[in-house]
Amino acid sequence: MQFTLSSPGAQEWVATRWQNMRPWMAFCNTNSFQVTATVPKLSKRVLRNIGYFQTNYMAVFIFLLVYCIVTSPLLLVAMFVSLGACYIISIRSDSPLRVLGKELTLTHQYALVGIGTFPLLWLAGAGSIVFWVLGASLFVIVLHASLFNIEAVLDAPEEEFTAIVVDDV
Repeated sequence: MQFTLSSPGAQEWVATRWQNMRPWMAFCNTNSFQVTATVPKLSKRVLRNIGYFQTNYMAVFIFLLVYCIVTSPLLLVAMFVSLGACYIISIRSDSPLRVLGKELTLTHQYALVGIGTFPLLWLAGAGSIVFWVLGASLFVIVLHASLFNIEAVLDAPEEEFTAIVVDDV
């Protein structure tokens, strides 16, 4: 999979995330699911799993987001209209647009695209899709992180994982 990003920082971040992706067979191994005995162990397990499977959880979020976009035809239309208008504006950036004798800057043109596609996004239920994706992702991630027994998979004592550092985004 090839990514072409203009920012070197973004390229480095994507490369780091891609390298930290854990195997999906290990992520989905149902033999590793086990209920914890106490709440303190549960909180430690959740934190360790989120640190260990961070990229996999991000992939789950992206999958759910793409699923919602693909299964909503009106949202697809709204996104294609918005992206198409932005593309047209970007290729016509050398010739200014005049409306009622006034020249519109690129910022104004992009704002008009946003204002114009907002009703279409509203009708498509983009707001509810955002909250559905956040809620479903949170549910799936917390469920997996609380049930997946990371200690059995890594065959290591609990003390080694107390200093997991999660990258800030």
